[in-house]
Amino acid sequence: MLLYLIRRLMHVVVMLLVVSMITFGIFFIVPKLTHVDPVMLYVGKNANPVAIAGLKVKLGLDKPLYEQYGLFLKGIVAGRHYNNGPDQTFCPAPCLGLSTTDNQPVWPTLLGALPVTASLAAGAAVIWLLFGVGTGVLSALRKRSFLDRATMATALAGVSLPVYFTGLLASAIFVYKLNWLPNSSGISFADDPGGWFQGMLLPWISLAFLYAATYARLTRATMLDVMGEDYIRTARAKGLAERVVVGKHAMRSTLTPILTIFGMDLGGLLGGAILTENVFNLRGLGFWALTGIQKSDLPMIMGVTLFAAFFIIVANLVVDLLYAVVDPRVRLA
Repeated sequence: MLLYLIRRLMHVVVMLLVVSMITFGIFFIVPKLTHVDPVMLYVGKNANPVAIAGLKVKLGLDKPLYEQYGLFLKGIVAGRHYNNGPDQTFCPAPCLGLSTTDNQPVWPTLLGALPVTASLAAGAAVIWLLFGVGTGVLSALRKRSFLDRATMATALAGVSLPVYFTGLLASAIFVYKLNWLPNSSGISFADDPGGWFQGMLLPWISLAFLYAATYARLTRATMLDVMGEDYIRTARAKGLAERVVVGKHAMRSTLTPILTIFGMDLGGLLGGAILTENVFNLRGLGFWALTGIQKSDLPMIMGVTLFAAFFIIVANLVVDLLYAVVDPRVRLA
């Protein structure tokens, strides 16, 4: 198990380096290939030549690409000094750049937004796992029953309806029409835990509805395949109780593909649920990603991109470790 963990950690380090190279290339090399100076993305089209030259020196964009990438990595690991004569700014580690909106480091802004996104993703994940996997298992065990058809019809609706539709519809009904729930924005957990929980219910449910539908369909299909395997028939022939056959034998094989997509989905959401945060006015990572796009704030967009990539890679590492727990044969792969 230790060797397996070491191999996976080495893969994570390599993937993080690859992601940093790709991100650097997208934001600093691709613009040059399209004959756009990256510094213009910082200063705007109407900046004077003196300001452009000064900012290019300050950001290190006048150096060769390999030196720029070295400074980029150094900033993430140890912080970075942005110098242009008297114009000096220090960006502490992990430095993801200086926002073009307020000339402040991007990292503190993203770190402050992370709890909002994490609470949204974690709450929704609990709901979609419980309802998605639970209804998928029940549908598989009661194939072609009324419950099976009803849950799959609901799952089809969940997959088809976008979150900005279900979120706005739920807010219109339960917040503004019936006044059953408070508005999710502006309620802090530290100030009012109960109000915060009530305010987060609609974002959680709206986001989970989409994912629960996918998990229900996947769980049903996987469970139906597993229940037809020879080792399931052998377990039943030995006289094992149905709950043991399903819970101990069938569920172990069913969980493998679910763990795979769960790691990807949760990792992606931790990088910002842009639509959900925008619908419910939550100032998480998705909010700042959208703000960065609207204001052409390149460092903010790049910071959210690196954040999202980091969470996806870490989520995949956790999934690999869970694989080793669920199926010990994976450790030998």
